[in-house]
Amino acid sequence: MIAATPTPPYYAVIFTSERTSVDDGYGEMADRMVELAEQQSGYLGHESARDGLGITVSYWESLDAIRNWKQNTEHLFAQKKGREDWYASYKTRICKVERDYGFEK
Repeated sequence: MIAATPTPPYYAVIFTSERTSVDDGYGEMADRMVELAEQQSGYLGHESARDGLGITVSYWESLDAIRNWKQNTEHLFAQKKGREDWYASYKTRICKVERDYGFEK
């Protein structure tokens, strides 16, 4: 589902990852992170896809909201677990969205 975002400007956090073969609760943690992110001040929505390479884009009102999310205690634990077990590699990019447009039938 395409996230319903407000009129720009707002921010996007693009998280691209390659998984290891270790599962060990990954799906449950991913679901919990979505649930927790949705409760954070400044969260606007997200989009995610995985077909070998995983890409999740979350949208935020401000850089402060992104910093607060990054420092959330449960999120910090998930980040640590990801580095130790779940990800072979990942990259996080933070972008300011200055313009967006779309099409819908």
